[in-house]
Amino acid sequence: MPPTASQLQPQRLIVLLAALVAFGPLSIDMYLPSLPLIAADLGTSESWVQATIGVFLAGFCSGMLLYGPLSDRFGRRRLLLGGIALYMLASLGCALAAESGQLVFWRFLQALGGAAASVLGRTIVRDLFPLLEVARILSLMHLTTMVATLVAPLIGGYLILIAGWRAIFVLLLVFAGVCLLLVVRRIPETHPAEARSTSLGGAFRAYLHILRQPQALGYILCMGLSFGGMFAFITASPFVYIQYFGVSPQHYAWLFGLNIVGILIVTLLNARLVTRLGPQRLSLLGARVAAFSGLGLAALGCTGSGGLPAIVACLVCFVSVTGLLGANCVASLLARFPGQSGAAAGLAVALQFGLGTFCSALVGILHDGTPLPMALVVGTAGVGSFLALSLTRFPEPFTTVSRA
Repeated sequence: MPPTASQLQPQRLIVLLAALVAFGPLSIDMYLPSLPLIAADLGTSESWVQATIGVFLAGFCSGMLLYGPLSDRFGRRRLLLGGIALYMLASLGCALAAESGQLVFWRFLQALGGAAASVLGRTIVRDLFPLLEVARILSLMHLTTMVATLVAPLIGGYLILIAGWRAIFVLLLVFAGVCLLLVVRRIPETHPAEARSTSLGGAFRAYLHILRQPQALGYILCMGLSFGGMFAFITASPFVYIQYFGVSPQHYAWLFGLNIVGILIVTLLNARLVTRLGPQRLSLLGARVAAFSGLGLAALGCTGSGGLPAIVACLVCFVSVTGLLGANCVASLLARFPGQSGAAAGLAVALQFGLGTFCSALVGILHDGTPLPMALVVGTAGVGSFLALSLTRFPEPFTTVSRA
């Protein structure tokens, strides 16, 4: 039996909550090295197998928009357990897929299940911790996400050599099973009945209430645009670094790793400073860094000056603050809507991934073999992130929406 809310020791749950947030990056990044093998084994084109990434992102965003309001109405625990169980079933389906259509179907269901872990992991943090602690905990959880992003392709690469691509989904099944067991034993219901929305329609109408408030839009767009700029960098950097500047794939990996190191350092600093300085001040600092580094990158792309070192420096500065902005903006948003934290978290993270997908597609459409498209998209995202944060400068205290 899980502990009751009064018996719960929240600090002991941080690792488990971080594991829940890592469902998304693990599910995407771990199987990337196996895409050519999957295409060959299932007798289909690589483009069709690559479509499973887009399908997963679509299911992931849809699921987060669904689970957030549902958890505000019915509570967190049952939805979290059901989502993880669906993820496990779909992971087994992926492992047993005999043709590409089946893999696409199971990947969509896998995303729907994994979305519950991602959005409710963040929402439970808001249920258990005060505002300043929420920002600190989300920063620590973001570190786990970044580590997962870094090591997942390595794990997947070695796993396909040892046991084939289907073993990746078996490993994801085992990972989800361990998380399910720990949730059953350690996480009680954190959203009491008296704090819930009184109707399902009211829970979903919370989206309209949130989107009508400039402060909420400011936080969502600030974190979403910085995330979109990072996705544009991830999409375009192999072509810019390797094809345009002639960097070897091995050196590219090291240059890419600089961004991960930057995220880790800045996010750790945020976790240490946020209880003293507050999430709003640190968000403003991060948005300024994103804007100035984005403008610098755009100037380099337009003039062709500076060369690779200057471009790398601007990108590392931009990408390093994405974790800080994500943690602090989510914490501030959840504090503004304590009675609708599920809807707020689901909307924020879903739009974050949506903007990431849009910026990734945009930089691909504009691709011309030079650094200019990446520089312009990242630069625009950085300036937009800073301007969006200005929407949050409205009279305090935070306003909330009704639970009707």
